[in-house]
Amino acid sequence: MITIKIGGSVVENLHPSTIQDIKKVAESEGVILVHGGGKEVTKTCEMLGKEPKFVVSPSGIKSRYTDKETAEIFTMVMSGKINKTIVQMLQKNGVNAIGLSGVDGKVFMAERKDKLVIINEKGRKQMIDGGYTGKVTEVNGALLKMLLDNGYTPVVSPIALSKEFDLLNIDGDRAAANVAGAIKSDKILFLTNVDGLLMNDRLVQKLTNAEAKEIRPKVGFGMEKKILAATEALDMGVMEALIANGQRENPISSAISHQNCTVISK
Repeated sequence: MITIKIGGSVVENLHPSTIQDIKKVAESEGVILVHGGGKEVTKTCEMLGKEPKFVVSPSGIKSRYTDKETAEIFTMVMSGKINKTIVQMLQKNGVNAIGLSGVDGKVFMAERKDKLVIINEKGRKQMIDGGYTGKVTEVNGALLKMLLDNGYTPVVSPIALSKEFDLLNIDGDRAAANVAGAIKSDKILFLTNVDGLLMNDRLVQKLTNAEAKEIRPKVGFGMEKKILAATEALDMGVMEALIANGQRENPISSAISHQNCTVISK
């Protein structure tokens, strides 16, 4: 069993060999896909006259600030346009995909953040309203397993329900880590637009979980989240986390065989 997180940049330029890779792995061991699409959300916000806002946490994590209107746009784009485009491509290539938002069947329950501590433009800590951003607290692994057992390939968008039944924006990488932990995936694969973790312009091929936790504060915004999600997945029992370039040919089978990627293991 493998959980795959497809980054938004990969979704925009999905290589035909990636679809074939998904089909091969889905038939042999089962796949769950969690997707991103932040750039498309930003583009739609701008088209609708809603200026996107991003914040940085004291630990250096950059994320989208989500007010109620942004949460509605996020849900529309992620669970509508992007999710169904991926399902359409998979169905066209013989993969019996089923598209879900994290809201459907309570795939993702999350805790709404009352307050956020951010670093403001002056470099100082500031507390702001938490908006409609959440942290995953529960995954309906039973539903996902039922779909897998019946021959479906779930494609899940990172939207969650709060206990008050609000729609919450959740981080896609960490959502995928929670899925992998809930369904006891052997591996989690993060497909992005680079070959893996690059340090001093060189690919870091192998890390232990402990080494990844130590190195995380030293890497850039986008990769930092993937390293965090990878270590969280390993802490939840996943045996191996892979970070690979989804724009290469056959990126899944290459990553599984430890080619052109970063491998993080216990």
